[in-house]
Amino acid sequence: MSKTLESPRNHQTLKIIKSAITSRLLLLSLILLWRTLIDPYDTSSPLDPNCLSTDHQQQERHVIQFPRIGSAIEDSIVWDSVYFVRIAQCGYEYEQTYAFLPLLPACVVLLSRTVLVPLVSVIGHRAVLALAGYLVNNVAFVLAAVYFYRVSVIILKDPEAAFQASILFCFNPASIFYSSIYTESLYALLSLGGLYYLISGASNVAVLWFALSGCARSNGVLNAGYLCFQTMHQAYDAVFLQKRAHLAVKVLIVGALRCICIFIPFIAYQAYGYYNICHGHSLDEMRPWCKAKIPLLYSYIQSHYWFLEIFSVEAVAKLSTCISNIISGSLLRSPLREVTT
Repeated sequence: MSKTLESPRNHQTLKIIKSAITSRLLLLSLILLWRTLIDPYDTSSPLDPNCLSTDHQQQERHVIQFPRIGSAIEDSIVWDSVYFVRIAQCGYEYEQTYAFLPLLPACVVLLSRTVLVPLVSVIGHRAVLALAGYLVNNVAFVLAAVYFYRVSVIILKDPEAAFQASILFCFNPASIFYSSIYTESLYALLSLGGLYYLISGASNVAVLWFALSGCARSNGVLNAGYLCFQTMHQAYDAVFLQKRAHLAVKVLIVGALRCICIFIPFIAYQAYGYYNICHGHSLDEMRPWCKAKIPLLYSYIQSHYWFLEIFSVEAVAKLSTCISNIISGSLLRSPLREVTT
């Protein structure tokens, strides 16, 4: 009976893999098409100053065989991709770069120094880093689609509905982020994979996957909530159904240790940032977050460099000015006056 069930699931899994690959090829083709027709809004891709650290400046400077191909790949390094490629190329140089967690840059470095290292002399070092980022994320997306299907089958108990949901996942509206040099694909893979192993009973494997998700994105620590729910459920079962209080204590201790393991990568990353930025400086030279009782680098960067940049009064005023210059001022003057007063 199990073999008869596994065979259709394997067939559906193969379809999911083909659909995920097709969706990536289609999306990348559309990206190339639109980039040839329309100039990109973000023009930060050519910015590539020398690394601050002398250890990272010792890069290959030989003649590139196909500079146009390398330049075309480098032109796609925009938005947050600039940070991830820069970190892979030069490490964490500035305070704001610590907003981008290290798993994706580490994967990019590993791939660029092993499998893709022959391409450095062909298209250039920075282009290889970008190519490694695209390869990592698109492969991760295909694997994430497979785990999405496996989790859906277990939860929905309906392989056909799980298959349809997985196809929608492959062609979701936010699909562009899963194929760019962003962390969405890695995070989806590690979160869905961890959830699958947790439901399947492999809790220790799930903890490892959830911990790695915290190395990709900060909200990976929220995956500890699955372990908390499981722990509370098992503790309730031990106390009220099995009448074994000592077993409940054991369950709570094990659950707490597993949750701590999920938090450790993110905490270690905060400690790494604190050591690089705050350690060895006097109080006058320290950044404001270094002096806090709980020095959280990540939350400070998000609020200082991004949130305040977008929602500050000065930014809103500049935005209002731009809008009033574009649209006739007679339509916006009175509402703007009401808002400012």
